[in-house]
Amino acid sequence: MIPKVAMIGGGSWATAIIKMLSDNIAEKEIYWWMRNADAITHLQKYKHNPNYLSSVEIRMPEKNISDDLSEIIRQADYIILNVPAAFLKATLNGLTPEQLKGKKIISAIKGIVPDENQIIGEFLHEKYGVLLSDILVIGGPCHAEEVALEKLSYLTIASVDLEAAKRFSGLLQTRYIKTNVSDDIFGTEYAAVLKNIYAVASGICHGLGYGDNFQAVLISNAIREISRFVDAVHPISRDIKEPAYLGDLLVTAYSQFSRNRTFGNMIGKGYTVKSAQLEMNMVAEGYYAASCMHVINKKYKVDMPISRAVYAILYEKHSPHIEMRLLTEQLN
Repeated sequence: MIPKVAMIGGGSWATAIIKMLSDNIAEKEIYWWMRNADAITHLQKYKHNPNYLSSVEIRMPEKNISDDLSEIIRQADYIILNVPAAFLKATLNGLTPEQLKGKKIISAIKGIVPDENQIIGEFLHEKYGVLLSDILVIGGPCHAEEVALEKLSYLTIASVDLEAAKRFSGLLQTRYIKTNVSDDIFGTEYAAVLKNIYAVASGICHGLGYGDNFQAVLISNAIREISRFVDAVHPISRDIKEPAYLGDLLVTAYSQFSRNRTFGNMIGKGYTVKSAQLEMNMVAEGYYAASCMHVINKKYKVDMPISRAVYAILYEKHSPHIEMRLLTEQLN
């Protein structure tokens, strides 16, 4: 039976994953849901996403690109969710648990659902009754821009059902994409959320003029914060140095392609949150994650000074200069 894979979302990471699926040699049917009707028309006519990674050629039938979410989901065995976490509820609004029943739901979202303050897997399980064994997570380190350039990249596919993770990972492998599997869906998702906050911190420090020496200390402390938090939330045996944790943190904190680092850099240089958001063409998940994690950590009470500093700057309007100077006294 030919697997049918649906992409939900129209951004750069969605476009990159569509490219992986298309370049993978396994036989499959690919579907793509996008909200923007003009973008769909452009894709169907010119075979390129007009708004993101426009150099990537889209090789799929015109009829498989649609803004009819229910129909796209009806046809799919695998559903990849790839919209900003803040917009997930609105995107899925109107869908019923029955429409998702028996399908594998893959989160490529590196954020937390606001209000509920839940990672994507928890939200799908509680709101739509999706079995934990039917939930998969795509982890990095992997930037969409480098996928477009076909630079060698690695993905981690996490699921409590390792066989399901292996089957799905087989649909993404190409000559430039290698995959690993993991059973740590909670750790993989939370690490992906937290690394965006730390990338914002890295950007703020860069904007303030801190150098590479301090950045190294900042990020070495950040991975320890991640380790403390995921161990508190889901205490299983894991190696925090694996690519899905440390690797994803490093690339997001240091890369020129990191939207969260870019956002933080603007804040460090004196932009307001609103002006930085207006200037960027993409959502910086770390902004929303900082607030959600602040609320979530009231329950777990994990020592997270970097995350707390980012929250204070973004939401309590503390001075980046003062907040980061205070942070330097807490790091080691």
